[in-house]
Amino acid sequence: MYLLLGAAMGTLGGLFGIGGGLVAIPALGVLFGLDQQLAQGTALLMVLPNVLLALWRYHQRNRISVRNAMMLIVPSFVASWLTSMWAVRVEAQNMRIGFVGFLIVLTLFNLIQMYWHKGNAGAELRHGRWLWVLGLGSGITAGLFGVGGGVIATPILTGIFGATQVAAQGLALALAAPATVITLTTYALHGHVNWLMGIPLAIGGLASISWGVALAHSLPERRLRSLFCVFLVFCAIMLCFRL
Repeated sequence: MYLLLGAAMGTLGGLFGIGGGLVAIPALGVLFGLDQQLAQGTALLMVLPNVLLALWRYHQRNRISVRNAMMLIVPSFVASWLTSMWAVRVEAQNMRIGFVGFLIVLTLFNLIQMYWHKGNAGAELRHGRWLWVLGLGSGITAGLFGVGGGVIATPILTGIFGATQVAAQGLALALAAPATVITLTTYALHGHVNWLMGIPLAIGGLASISWGVALAHSLPERRLRSLFCVFLVFCAIMLCFRL
């Protein structure tokens, strides 16, 4: 059952380009009754191999700027470590309320992105010296909610920093990988990971994420983003029934 659920969440993760974590957390909380921290920790176990595999495959085809990546990784790693240490001690109900709020903000952010006129992309990033701010913010959301790096970083890198889509996706993967590792480690040390559930979820997700990616490439970008917003609102509503 967990393999099949992991396959379904992996497909949705590939479809929306989110690695499956944003799908898994509401599903684990609503369908299996896991408290918020346990759902986030178990989802991180599912997401980590997807992120590492995607980063490895990406690096084989596209060169990631080490300088830009480090400006994102260092503050993200520190922020995710510190916030995850605080997050595991927050009362589960309050954490779930915060996650619902995060989904609502993320929905609004994606709606704005649909109508945001982006400047011309180039080889050099605009405002490159401010990359650390993006790394810091992504690290905070990753530590608190187990998601955030790729979901937030990619559109900001293309919309504000002027990165090409390919460069933005590579930097977002480089940003997400260390934050996911340290956040998962913190959650695991505090007993907020269900290993018997998370491992088959990860296997199912790895086997199916390519299907979602293929489906995403067959849909118009605006329709795909609209579906993502609908999905986020649905997850928020379902989690509200658990509050």
